[in-house]
Amino acid sequence: MTKVPAPGTSPSDSSIAPFRATPITWALFTSVVVLTTAADLITKEIAFKNLGMPGTSPGWTVINKMLWWRTSLNEGALFGLGQGMGWFFVTVSFAALIGILLTVSWLRLWRDSILVLSLACITGGILGNLYDRLGIPALQWHAPLSREGDPVYAVRDWIHFRLDGIIDWPIFNLADSFLVFGAGLLLFLSFFPPAIAIENIPTRSAAEETPNA
Repeated sequence: MTKVPAPGTSPSDSSIAPFRATPITWALFTSVVVLTTAADLITKEIAFKNLGMPGTSPGWTVINKMLWWRTSLNEGALFGLGQGMGWFFVTVSFAALIGILLTVSWLRLWRDSILVLSLACITGGILGNLYDRLGIPALQWHAPLSREGDPVYAVRDWIHFRLDGIIDWPIFNLADSFLVFGAGLLLFLSFFPPAIAIENIPTRSAAEETPNA
């Protein structure tokens, strides 16, 4: 007779353990990654094409005294931290991507949908900024004179939020936003982990659980 797992324990059936990501899980993950990465790269391209390199244009006012489009180049991490450590962040980015892909390979959409979305947003953010850090946009420094003509290995930023006398937020981009959103979802899951409904756990049919004659 097949032993039925006790309530609260994981099923031991080798056909459902270990949990491996299904094609639907990978489809959602890949779709979100493609959309977030494309949104980041396209908006960066539009911003730098229309506003030019940092300092060459005053930018566009979107909301008076609050929000502007203006370009900036960031050689550090998120929101300007760690300036001059670009290649360190490149290495960390590749390591994070490997870790995320390994994690997603063990997820199932019916129980980990929020986690899949979170990791996809983080991946899109990483790829968008990694594209810039590797110098793929082929930009050249125009200032200062000591760096004029050198290739740029820096993240392209273009969103500036400021409230006079209250906050002057570092210039950022959509990749930064996706990273923060994905991290926020992870924080949410740490406080409210998803419960796996017992009816969603695959089990053997009643006929298979009947003792053999």
